[in-house]
Amino acid sequence: MNSSKVASIVALISGGGTNLQAIIDACASNQLNAEIKAVISNQADAYGLQRAAKASIPTEVIDHALFKDRPSFDRELKRRVAAYQPDLIVMAGFMRILTEEFIDPFLGRIMNIHPSLLPKYRGLHTHRRALKAGDKEHGCSIHFATNELDGGPVILQATVPILEGDSSDSLANRVLEKEHIIYSLSIGWFCEGRIAMRGHRVIMDGRTLHKPLMLDDL
Repeated sequence: MNSSKVASIVALISGGGTNLQAIIDACASNQLNAEIKAVISNQADAYGLQRAAKASIPTEVIDHALFKDRPSFDRELKRRVAAYQPDLIVMAGFMRILTEEFIDPFLGRIMNIHPSLLPKYRGLHTHRRALKAGDKEHGCSIHFATNELDGGPVILQATVPILEGDSSDSLANRVLEKEHIIYSLSIGWFCEGRIAMRGHRVIMDGRTLHKPLMLDDL
């Protein structure tokens, strides 16, 4: 996209919204040349909605329980999101598996954050699974969303060491600190026109990334 244009973002959330808050703060400080046009949640009690309201960002709730199946929910979500004409959709703790009904119209314009070093530990309970496996390190990934669960091309990752005595909660807290950093970085690159998805690859500055970028190497 045009790097001089203020990018429009729609954020999808289901919970507390700490990653959302990091993005709100990055926009407010002009770290990101972007504006969050709306925050949409499938949970009416998601605290992230309060974060958005405090920042004077419009909010919407679409209760997935009111729909007969995933495609029906996704059609309504697609309609609501499209009304804001976003350049980018960011899933910031959105706990829904989206179908092609939603993904396909926005393909290449949806980012997701996942709390593992993908392709390891797709799905839920990543911290618990990393501890159970005896891993020495864990982390988080930013990827473009596709129809494959947590399977889209990975843009940027950050690692954290797994320490002796770590619990799922202590590990999650350290990973979350990295999540806040790498999400804003990745969004910034998109807004500046530096990254895009082509096929199943990430293109950065005109070159194909054959492996994810690592925060420690930047």
